[in-house]
Amino acid sequence: MPLFDLPLERLRGYRPERDEPADFAAFWTRTLEEARAFPADPVYTPYDLPLAGVEVFDVQFSGWGGDRINGWFIAPRGAEGPLPCVMHYIGYSGGRGFPHDHLLWPNAGYAVFVVETRGQGGASVGSPGATPDPRGGASAQAPGMMTRGILDPDDYYYRRVFTDAVRAVDVALAHPLVDGSRVVASGGSQGGGIAQAVTGLRDDVAGALIDVPFLTHFRRALEITGRDPYQEIVRYLASLRGNADQVFRTLSYFDGLNFAARGNAPALYSVALMDDVCPPSTVFAAYNHWQGPKEITVWPWNQHEGGGGFQREEQVRYLSKLFTS
Repeated sequence: MPLFDLPLERLRGYRPERDEPADFAAFWTRTLEEARAFPADPVYTPYDLPLAGVEVFDVQFSGWGGDRINGWFIAPRGAEGPLPCVMHYIGYSGGRGFPHDHLLWPNAGYAVFVVETRGQGGASVGSPGATPDPRGGASAQAPGMMTRGILDPDDYYYRRVFTDAVRAVDVALAHPLVDGSRVVASGGSQGGGIAQAVTGLRDDVAGALIDVPFLTHFRRALEITGRDPYQEIVRYLASLRGNADQVFRTLSYFDGLNFAARGNAPALYSVALMDDVCPPSTVFAAYNHWQGPKEITVWPWNQHEGGGGFQREEQVRYLSKLFTS
């Protein structure tokens, strides 16, 4: 994939105007208050896997509407705490996968809480999931998750997903091994977009690791990329042409730009300049709106895989410095 977006020198200054609804903050306050009316009721079940260095727990807790959400909680074996905890949110279509997929952070001395994305993971052989989304949208949708309930912010799929993710932090903070002052939101692509939203919606997240974030600067993404998942919305609009205004109104409540503008925690972003799934300008738009201390790693020759394992190493170094400075 050749370079197709703005040149890097322009990306570094790219800070577009945000389309934020007047009731954005009130919408999310109401949403989270409704969710917290249901007890989180976390259940940690020891998982039978003989890994010498870690303890693994199969987690369930109540997210949006009281729906049960699955995840993994993995900590260094024998740890007495309190430990930093990395909340890990998952890329589009993936499930929580297997415990052995998530051993980096326990090996660095942290707990990791892997939060499943409702309704995803059923088509992913390498990353299976176990959490359904029992709340289908009330209106027509294109195949995939991006247009589920897209004509009403209250009914939109990502209202439930972002709320589940915020509730997962509530659960982590109550765990006896977790140091509540050192909880970090992390993820790549969709997971990066979720981590960005969580950090914008909470003032008690200690840091954010946001890789090639999806769900960000929707209108520009729809205009310049021909790749899924954004193309799910394009196909919907190509068919249901009269719904564009309502679609963009709904998306404005979920746009990463509006969460980034509320992000005050230290953040490490990454961007890949040949990424045609989450275009570089959409990533820099969020990064440049981020309010807290921030750094961005630029991968000039990479597509949506971004920095891959190289970026994981950058993240380990970043958190080590953050928590020892």
